[in-house]
Amino acid sequence: MSGSGRLAGRVALVTGASRGIGAAVAKRFAAEGAHVVLVARTVGGLEEVDDAIRAAGGSATLVPLDLRDYSAIDRLGGALFERYKRLDILVGNAGQLGTLTPIAQVKPEEWQQVLDVNLTANWRLIRSMDPLLRASPSGRAIFVTSSVGHQVRAYWATYAVSKAALEMLVRIYAAELRKTNVRVNLVDPGRTRTAMRAKAYPGEDPATLKTPEEITDVFVELAESSCSRHGETVSAQPL
Repeated sequence: MSGSGRLAGRVALVTGASRGIGAAVAKRFAAEGAHVVLVARTVGGLEEVDDAIRAAGGSATLVPLDLRDYSAIDRLGGALFERYKRLDILVGNAGQLGTLTPIAQVKPEEWQQVLDVNLTANWRLIRSMDPLLRASPSGRAIFVTSSVGHQVRAYWATYAVSKAALEMLVRIYAAELRKTNVRVNLVDPGRTRTAMRAKAYPGEDPATLKTPEEITDVFVELAESSCSRHGETVSAQPL
């Protein structure tokens, strides 16, 4: 772990770290001095991010893991305790869009898969990592949400419901930790150039969107030991 940077000496876990926002945040955290635990299903993508981090002088640990394997999340918590005795930063970024379609046409298996990844996996992460965050002098938990979690948008039921539930989960967790050293917040990335965004808006010009790298400042701010924000939804693209 680097001795300089805004996150020097801190241990950070980032889910969905093989591409998009997760990869950008992981690389930025490493550049700011954190040791980053990279979690994603895609081994090749994780290795590419790890190569970039190491080439820039940072350090990372790769954890190929399907977040629907909830027992694996518990094992990861145990492994982090054995190695570090704490977790300073948790970024719950991994997510699935599902198919944009009328509610009555949503496939039950797809509904379950999106809820499993976007909601239940984050609850299992909280359940496993909570003791580690509390063991940190300044634990920080950051979860990625979307405006559709509180704005009604036709055909977005599966994803929107998962994000609405995630927001309530995170706000309750924040309320429970108000008197601790842990700070818990949500980040709404807004219009960002990701594969998920391209799937949702196939006709959109990606050149009109901010890159994942351009929105990492808010994640660093919320991850810092000095951050006092708590229970907020923070926009990565303020007006």
